[in-house]
Amino acid sequence: MPFQPTDYLPYDFANRRHIGPSPDEMADMLNVVGVDSLDQLIGETMPEAIRQQAPLSFGKALSERQMLRRMREVADKNKVLTSLIGMGYHGTVTPPAIQRNILENPAWYTAYTPYQPEISQGRLEALLNYQTMVSDLTGLEIANASLLDEATAAAEAMTMAQRVAKSKATAFFVDENCHPQNIAVMQTRAAPLGIEVIVGAPEDLEADKVFGAIFQYPGTYGHVRDFTAQMDALHEAKAAGIVIADPMALVLLKEPGAMGADIAVGSTQRFGVPLGYGGPHAAYMACRDSFKRAMPGRIVGVSVDARGNRAYRLALQTREQHIRREKATSNVCTAQALLAVMASMYAVFHGPNGLKAIAQRIHRKAVRLVQGLEEAGFKIEPETFFDTVTVEVGPLQQAVLKSAVDEGINLRPVGTTKVGITLDEAAVPETIEAVWRAFGITRADDRPGDWRLPDNALRETTILDHKIFHMNRAETEMMRYMRRLADRDLALDRAMIPLGSCTMKLNAAAEMNPISWPEFTDIHPFVPSDQAEGYHEMIADLSSKLCDITGYDDFSMQPNSGAQGEYAGLLTIAAYHRANGQGHRNVCLIPTSAHGTNPASANMVGWKVVPVKSMENGDIDLNDFLAKATEHSANLAGCMITYPSTHGVFEESVKEVCAITHEHGGQVYIDGANLNAMVGLSRPGDLGGDVSHLNLHKTFAIPHGGGGPGMGPIGVKSHLVPHLPGHPETGGEQGPVSAAPYGSASILAISWAYCLMMGGEGLTQATRVAILSGNYIAKRLEGAYDVLFKGPSGRVAHECIIDTRPFADSAGITVDDIAKRLMDCGFHAPTMSWPVAGTLMVEPTESETKAELDRFCDAMLAIREEIRDVEEGRIDAENNPLKNAPHTVEDLVGDWDRPYGREQGCYPPGAFRVDKYWAPVNRVDNVYGDRHLVCTCPPMEDYADAAE
Repeated sequence: MPFQPTDYLPYDFANRRHIGPSPDEMADMLNVVGVDSLDQLIGETMPEAIRQQAPLSFGKALSERQMLRRMREVADKNKVLTSLIGMGYHGTVTPPAIQRNILENPAWYTAYTPYQPEISQGRLEALLNYQTMVSDLTGLEIANASLLDEATAAAEAMTMAQRVAKSKATAFFVDENCHPQNIAVMQTRAAPLGIEVIVGAPEDLEADKVFGAIFQYPGTYGHVRDFTAQMDALHEAKAAGIVIADPMALVLLKEPGAMGADIAVGSTQRFGVPLGYGGPHAAYMACRDSFKRAMPGRIVGVSVDARGNRAYRLALQTREQHIRREKATSNVCTAQALLAVMASMYAVFHGPNGLKAIAQRIHRKAVRLVQGLEEAGFKIEPETFFDTVTVEVGPLQQAVLKSAVDEGINLRPVGTTKVGITLDEAAVPETIEAVWRAFGITRADDRPGDWRLPDNALRETTILDHKIFHMNRAETEMMRYMRRLADRDLALDRAMIPLGSCTMKLNAAAEMNPISWPEFTDIHPFVPSDQAEGYHEMIADLSSKLCDITGYDDFSMQPNSGAQGEYAGLLTIAAYHRANGQGHRNVCLIPTSAHGTNPASANMVGWKVVPVKSMENGDIDLNDFLAKATEHSANLAGCMITYPSTHGVFEESVKEVCAITHEHGGQVYIDGANLNAMVGLSRPGDLGGDVSHLNLHKTFAIPHGGGGPGMGPIGVKSHLVPHLPGHPETGGEQGPVSAAPYGSASILAISWAYCLMMGGEGLTQATRVAILSGNYIAKRLEGAYDVLFKGPSGRVAHECIIDTRPFADSAGITVDDIAKRLMDCGFHAPTMSWPVAGTLMVEPTESETKAELDRFCDAMLAIREEIRDVEEGRIDAENNPLKNAPHTVEDLVGDWDRPYGREQGCYPPGAFRVDKYWAPVNRVDNVYGDRHLVCTCPPMEDYADAAE
């Protein structure tokens, strides 16, 4: 029958954007799984006892245009002024080539953490550039690939100093000139560890009384000091010295390494990364070579591949929490890779001379500003400075601040009689003139500024000598360099990344748009609240929606990673116990299957970790849990569990676990890593959870960015609300856990947009389809592989664990061999060897179409047949497609002496013929990389030596 104009064809915006399978494809998948409907599947997968009673509903789902209009209305409520507040946050100019080709490019922002180096060479090179930049600027041998923010990096440096110092002291000295948020976060971190924090002037340091000391450079009020004398005194006392250094200042000023510092930390935000109301920004850490094994975070190293060619990889990974658990150097699981890449490209784009010119211009602008103020009779401190000064204004402070706002400028109140001013790269002559007018001065910025840098703190060494920082920086060449690096990676824009527990789902373009709007990017985290009304409205509405989704009563958006959320949640529980006179409670029950961040986080709050056994089916051993809760009843602080479990199953005993914990005086922490299997169907707050962190970079569509950014806000029940993290700028009973009041606030727009466009029904349908996709893969692979853990009805949740351990005995094929062979098929490997060694944990998410799911299953089934060829002797056990994977373009040319054809090696089932992804290197030699550790860009001749 012909189409009639009166026919109404509904179009489901949410389902056709985020939900990959079409209705017809879902019907086919349900048929394979062996059920008649999604409702039947959910009924067989999720215990009725944990199902939420009312459907998730918070309004009709918005279309993209409707969402963007709503987002624009909220953005317009933010007032974008020029903020010269400083305090570690600066105006900056993001080169458009970097904004378009890195920040807004899904080849960069949809990539996963580079644990599979063969398909991560582009990101790894960019991060190696970052480490080289940091090492050069700080004058220290080893740098990591970024941390979360400056304040948490300072706290990590403090605990690292305690590990490496030979001093037996238990106190730590903090320069009173550190930014207030840095001091506050260090105090938060120190308290549960029994570290006494001594805040004072640098000249009052008593080195023999502390295990370490930290100094801000330049100080929060602008002072530039040489800390060589303090470093000498610390070393004499066998203590460690740390400098928090502004990288732009280090372009002109003496580097921490030249002062004798052992560790340097700071933020690279002003290297082209927008303010974003506090984040995300990449912090850095560098240290002496002798301390490298105590350094937290990820370190990129240089190794070689199977052909002897240069290859990058993550080095020294045995330091990390997934290996050492409660004995880990820290609980850091997320870096800020995307932002570190931006900062490194900023350095490549400008080169050493360009950075020097920018730093000089910033300083000269500050000098010109000061000269105008001095000529008008104002007293300025300090006499020598880089970009920051304080101005004595007496009782006129509030009048000057208000006048500045009227001129479109934010200045910093210092005490009650002073005003702080920090100049930056983005300031122009009109900016300086507006500041003068706020002080009642009318004049033109038409005089050259001289120098006010202290002579004893000038840099004497060169920076960025490696050739990568001297490439032709024409935009054409920069664009091609960034494209070449992106092409070396396998990101979500090319193929499914089926990582269990990591939820690599769609990051819709419409959700990403607002993060580049100036109304979100150009807001300083410490602006007056009336300038961030749009942010507050967005955060409040997102918090309300997350409360509806989880069953909690309030949220803190401060934690800027999942691990940070764990830490914040446990601190909240600890504060609750103290408030009730139960501060002695310090035992935490954690299943042995838990993610490594759980025990590491518990250790950071000073708790004793008591492991709980898992049963053969993967569930928590309830008898063991009860026995240990009873044994430690007097001191039980809480338990940490993941739901659904880390084995990909909805455990029916979860409410009983929570009840046992509460009966013995503890609180229940439910890890939100697997919330993608619960949204709209079950609420952790209804199960007995008291606090959970949510991985917004998983369930709520914030992209992984190649290893960050992340956001890990915590939801709590009402009795814990008074104990949530506070902040020096916004108040609160507790101390902060990160530098900004709302963490990486700008990327909250992504999750809010996701919720607006999905609506309650769309979010629920996404969960249902994620569970369908997980069960579809498990069913298709049935018979070829064993699925380790299933529920009572034989169903998995949103992910399944594929057992590959038998092949080690039957064919000598390891889980690593299968992971590398999947690269030939054009896939990133699933999660390897967690929570069970020698297995693959597969999570397809709801975003993937049936065609992509089938392509993955076809690849896995073909790999099983290749294993069978080895098992039955049809192909050599050591020289086969799996052992030689991944195959590169180099394998297509030259001699071929392998007992299988080039086509089988290079074009296995699942691989695209025309658009095939080629790994840029063959299998990387991890042992060589750790034995010959190189963590900065080496000269090209070193690569030639390694290849010989």
